[in-house]
Amino acid sequence: MSESGHGGPSGPGGTGKIDAGSVQGLNCPNCGAAIVLRGMSWTQTVACASCSAVLDAQDPQLRVLQRFEHATRYTPLIPLGSRGQWRGAIHEVIGFQVVSITVESVRYSWHEYLLFNPYHGFRYLTQYDGHWSDVVAVHALPQTVAMGTERVVRLGAHSFRHFQTAVATTRFVLGEFPWEVRTGDFVTASDWVDPPFMLSSEQTDRELNWSLSEYVDGREIWRAFKVPGSPPAAQGVFANQPSPYAASGTMWNMFGVMAMLLMLLLFARLVTADNRVVHEGRHLFQAGDSGAAAFVTPSFVLTGGTANVVVDVDMGDGLSDSWAYLNYALINEGTGTAYDFGREVSYYSGYDSDGSWSEGSRRDRVRVAGVPGGKYFLRVETERPPGSGGVLGTLRVRRDVPSFVPFLLVLLVLFFPPFILTLRRAGFESRRWAESDHAPASASDDEDE
Repeated sequence: MSESGHGGPSGPGGTGKIDAGSVQGLNCPNCGAAIVLRGMSWTQTVACASCSAVLDAQDPQLRVLQRFEHATRYTPLIPLGSRGQWRGAIHEVIGFQVVSITVESVRYSWHEYLLFNPYHGFRYLTQYDGHWSDVVAVHALPQTVAMGTERVVRLGAHSFRHFQTAVATTRFVLGEFPWEVRTGDFVTASDWVDPPFMLSSEQTDRELNWSLSEYVDGREIWRAFKVPGSPPAAQGVFANQPSPYAASGTMWNMFGVMAMLLMLLLFARLVTADNRVVHEGRHLFQAGDSGAAAFVTPSFVLTGGTANVVVDVDMGDGLSDSWAYLNYALINEGTGTAYDFGREVSYYSGYDSDGSWSEGSRRDRVRVAGVPGGKYFLRVETERPPGSGGVLGTLRVRRDVPSFVPFLLVLLVLFFPPFILTLRRAGFESRRWAESDHAPASASDDEDE
């Protein structure tokens, strides 16, 4: 929905200097109430705060342009006459209007506050559902360009995507305006967004005006104009509201850098790892009493400092439709320190109505971390089902074997924050565009329901 005022040449953000003068006091010809003109010679119309009549401020007698017997009244959240330090200068709130559009038989209204400074001209503050924007007039003509299948509007370094076009109607006015304003005035309003900015156009049969909005926190406005209490809480997602998840792009860049560093570390690990076979041989894995079921390997030396030891076993075709449980003990000959661990190897296969199937594996691998250097041997004790014979298999022991797993785990940990942030950003943008002329199909379907 448009957030720009129905402004003429002296609309929001006029840069021409205005000669400061005294505030002018008059009376409403419709009801006799006091009328205070703060915008000096720039004020063209003024709406009486008492009877809502719209008066011609250029007429010495304040000619009545529009009067109402039963006008709907609105109370501005920022009282007229409020002054505050805003965007580098003291501004005074001199005008207030309520504007609305109707989309699919639903009326959406927002409030506009006209600010005035005698040396900096006019600008607006607008509010819809607790969302505030600071608005200035644009005197440069924006350019419409094609970007892929979408047409965007460019102004300076910003490219704006079309958000919405609708007929905006003035519903209520109060205070002064630098153009001839009337309740019931309407324009064709179009909004183009590049959060936190929004470019808006308002077109009539006679003219086309552009304005630029920047999203602001209502609390900043309350502090500047010393408004008591707190601003209304923001509801939903507004057209030019900046995404709190906009940092996802930066996080993906950081993820890319960290992933490259991990790749370099992995490469360095692969190059520097010993990965030496310290024992490999064929052994008979058979069950029996404690002595008969066990065998020991020849002694082998684990060089270097503390590193891992990887034990691989391959039972071959000798293990079929059965299992073997292997009790390992890696024993340091010098200290007697033992590293005990156990593994089950099982393999089953067959045929059914769906064809052949298999379960398990004849091979197994176990990694023992943090084994100091020294002279070791491996003791293996086998457990088998009752009545099972021995299985001739291959046993291999390696020292300092690099693993991809730690690197993948770190990569996964680094991946999740930007991924989750991206999902949240997508959800935020989906809620934003659900209110536009280009709502996603799912959002449109939800609204239809």
